[in-house]
Amino acid sequence: MSMETERQHAQDLADTLAPLGEVGVTRFFSGAGLTLAGRQFAFVIDGMLYLRTDADGRAAFEALGAGPFSYDGPSRQVIVRAYYQAPDEIMDDPEMLCDWAARAFQAATRAAAAK
Repeated sequence: MSMETERQHAQDLADTLAPLGEVGVTRFFSGAGLTLAGRQFAFVIDGMLYLRTDADGRAAFEALGAGPFSYDGPSRQVIVRAYYQAPDEIMDDPEMLCDWAARAFQAATRAAAAK
């Protein structure tokens, strides 16, 4: 996907997530980040939505077969367990997507407080 396509996909998701508040779309590597109250809680890369999670929420993703974000580094595959791919089951249900996004925002907030 092109950067413009990624950004449009992220904007469409931001519109769907409007019940949470003003969701912003920012540049994020080769994709687009989603922010709420100035805090990134999700991103879109290669057409896929990844949501922030932590130890409290990881099992819910894994129970639906979702895996963590990963990319090929110079010498090995890098796995980023702080972000998991949004399960297919939630992508077509705006209410469920908002619920998972709210949990992602909570995880991002907990991570920021722990710093």
